[in-house]
Amino acid sequence: MTGTLFTLTFAVAAPFWALMILLPRWSWTARIVGSPLIVLPVLLIYAVLVLPVLGRVLPVVTAPTLEGVRELLGSADGATAAWAHMIGFDLFVGRWIWRDSRDRGMPALLVAPVLLLTILLGPLGLAVHLGLRTRWARPAGPPVPKRTA
Repeated sequence: MTGTLFTLTFAVAAPFWALMILLPRWSWTARIVGSPLIVLPVLLIYAVLVLPVLGRVLPVVTAPTLEGVRELLGSADGATAAWAHMIGFDLFVGRWIWRDSRDRGMPALLVAPVLLLTILLGPLGLAVHLGLRTRWARPAGPPVPKRTA
């Protein structure tokens, strides 16, 4: 079952990545990716892997040591749970990058490689986006109404 969950983890996230990278301006992409619930399938896989062994996982994450984390991740179940953790967080960050880039009017052809980098090496993709986004000012929203007494 672990091998199947490992394979399934990216398979349930891939369609959302494809929408953001290949069809970034399609109205359905905005509708679908606009919801943070796109990460839910990956989070459910993570829960299936972690909740049954929470008693073993919790001590390692509340008082982490290199040896404890290495032991936890050194099994097929541990590696698959870590994979689901990474895929879920990378997808959430990729979604934020996609939305932020649209809000700023960043070119889709510039954002696509950043999203690919985020899929492959999440924190580096985020770092590149944070650097690039400084060149595009966020459009001012509607004025906030003043409160009256």
